[in-house]
Amino acid sequence: MTTSVRPLIAIPARFSATTSALRYAAEVNARALIEAVWRAGGEPATVHPAEGDVASRLARFDGVLLPGGGDLAPHRYGVTDTHGSVYDVDDLQDTFDLELARRTLDSGLPLLAICRGLQVVDVALGGTLEQDMGGPGREHRHVVHPVEVRRGTLLERATGAQKVEVSCYHHQRVNGIAAGLTVTARAADGTVEGLELPGARGWFTAVQWHPEDTAHEDPSQQGLFDALVRAARDSH
Repeated sequence: MTTSVRPLIAIPARFSATTSALRYAAEVNARALIEAVWRAGGEPATVHPAEGDVASRLARFDGVLLPGGGDLAPHRYGVTDTHGSVYDVDDLQDTFDLELARRTLDSGLPLLAICRGLQVVDVALGGTLEQDMGGPGREHRHVVHPVEVRRGTLLERATGAQKVEVSCYHHQRVNGIAAGLTVTARAADGTVEGLELPGARGWFTAVQWHPEDTAHEDPSQQGLFDALVRAARDSH
């Protein structure tokens, strides 16, 4: 691949029931997310969540971005009861995202996982989630807060910082960390904010926050998308 060609970055679509301008329910991705990939020099491509041969579908892409979204079904991580705060669960979305995470890591394609995406990777590798962090005052919804970044990680190299201000929107968090994953960032309350997989075949980092929220004005957040696209370009 020449540097003049934008690496193709797969971004699984999220189902939405409220897209009045289109007149129908839709499959969408956040504009801020797409713009961040484009600024980084990538070509964002929305991918339809569907059952089938995920590995062969990935063959045409140079990298993958697992975005935020609704909650994973608790049974996906071995829990039989469902907390009342769990929302927007979609079985097809869960099946696709979990398989996409596994196949991407197996293939060595560069992968950036955001918010739900981080949780998907953890669950795909055998980890568990805390279904609810405790409601208002304890959850990380509509919150900007500092995160400590572990030195020597891909996350530190991407953001260029050991402490970053991050924009969060989540009421769940990692509870049991899957074997092989290491924590690369935490919030002051102990919430896991970053995960990586030492020894992974390809570039991979995951964050619990939404870097696309502030990437247009914060180089440390845009740096995550830059690192993904750079890895996607270098992998060919």
